[in-house]
Amino acid sequence: MLDHQRIHDLPPDQKPREKMAALGVGALSNEELLAIFLRTGTKGASAIEIGRQLLRKHGSIVTLARLDLQELCKEHGLGLAKACQLQAAFELGSRAARDDSSSVTLTSSDAIYNFLAPQLAHLSTEKLFVLTMHGNGKLIRMRELSSGSSNQTVASISEILRPVLIDKAPNFAITHNHPSGETTPSIPDKTLTKNLAKAAHTMGLTFIDHIIIGRPNDGTQGYYSFMEEGEI
Repeated sequence: MLDHQRIHDLPPDQKPREKMAALGVGALSNEELLAIFLRTGTKGASAIEIGRQLLRKHGSIVTLARLDLQELCKEHGLGLAKACQLQAAFELGSRAARDDSSSVTLTSSDAIYNFLAPQLAHLSTEKLFVLTMHGNGKLIRMRELSSGSSNQTVASISEILRPVLIDKAPNFAITHNHPSGETTPSIPDKTLTKNLAKAAHTMGLTFIDHIIIGRPNDGTQGYYSFMEEGEI
């Protein structure tokens, strides 16, 4: 069967690297992209089949990226070297999205979500970020303020407002992820948002939104916006 063939033995138009060179990276399936990093398979399974098995087991690239290094090492056909390669690839993708922020304009909750989801949706622990913006919505800088457990992250009002003042930003937003994918805010989430809105108003700053990043489910959007819900 094709899946059990070594990539070396496949016809040229079916080899991931040759296919990428001829048609571009967009022509490759997720399992073919994974195979490029895995490079070799195991007895009875090509690198493409191992990639397919990983996606079938975990459901998506995002879920796979959420695994820590120890968990990846335990997957069939990986081991430490290949697990490190995959984690490096996921982190490079996240950093590339973050480094491209200088040209980003965030004028709506949906725009903020679309910018942040590729960077945060795969994380296995909660992280809180503050985004400072010019008056026209163009991003000045995005900073990670805190990192917590799988279900909690903590930051004080002063810690959040400090970078806003440093950047002399008239507008700002905060965001954090829920690794579970569920976007319903907790009581601490609501309390933080309410107190931050009061502090920002007192200081003459515009608190644009607090967005919780999760994952789309059953046709629902993958985020919760305090602004859209009328809570800011």
